[in-house]
Amino acid sequence: RFQRLDFVYLNAGIMPNPHVNFKALWHGLLTGKVLHMLTTAEGIMTQTDRLNGDGLQEVFATNLFGHFILVRQLECLLCGNEKPSQLIWTSSSNARESAFSLSDYQHAKGQESYSSSKYATDLTSVVLNRKCNKQGLYSSVVCPGLVMSNMTYGILPVFLWKLLMPIMWLIRFFAKTYTLTPYNGAEAHVWLFKQKPEYLDALVKYHSCTSGLGKSYVEPRKMDVDEEMAEKFYQKLLELEKQTLERYSDLLD
Repeated sequence: RFQRLDFVYLNAGIMPNPHVNFKALWHGLLTGKVLHMLTTAEGIMTQTDRLNGDGLQEVFATNLFGHFILVRQLECLLCGNEKPSQLIWTSSSNARESAFSLSDYQHAKGQESYSSSKYATDLTSVVLNRKCNKQGLYSSVVCPGLVMSNMTYGILPVFLWKLLMPIMWLIRFFAKTYTLTPYNGAEAHVWLFKQKPEYLDALVKYHSCTSGLGKSYVEPRKMDVDEEMAEKFYQKLLELEKQTLERYSDLLD
């Protein structure tokens, strides 16, 4: 039906069996790091991952690898067009290098699979820009902030969220990434739709933010990514893609 794709939003994600580490939260209160922890979930969120039907770690496959396969399959519609094409990945402020390892890039041995997969997303976007900008394909990552969604409601019982909501509205005066509603969380996604990708910084993550009085805006923040690690990880993705496509070659034919 289409000869080209102008925008592809890569937004699918899961956070299975999330748990709050209350010991780490208490430590954050004692050390004065609690606001940082509440805005990034650093150290206080763990997940229990599992293998999917393809033998891959489920969070890695859903949050990143499925998107990567899709982008690779759509390259002929994304590259070489008169107008540039744009990939917009939903990443997270929870993406941290400390949760990611090249030797365990699917995060089979850890308990922060969500953070690992989001850092892997940032790495992938950086490499795609390096390799594909000359072909007219640009990649950006966004963070929607803390949005009350089905994923978020899985962390704590719903009644607790309702009790905490007035406190969260107050926290937003200090933590602008508490966007809370999907409408506010989509601010960066919509903003990128209006930008010329040639002028965007490939090493920046665009955060949806909301002021204490409810005004939505976008804040660019430099990503803490190791570009050498990004290249090595990209090669591992290509190897895994090759293995996956060989396994399902009959279906693809």
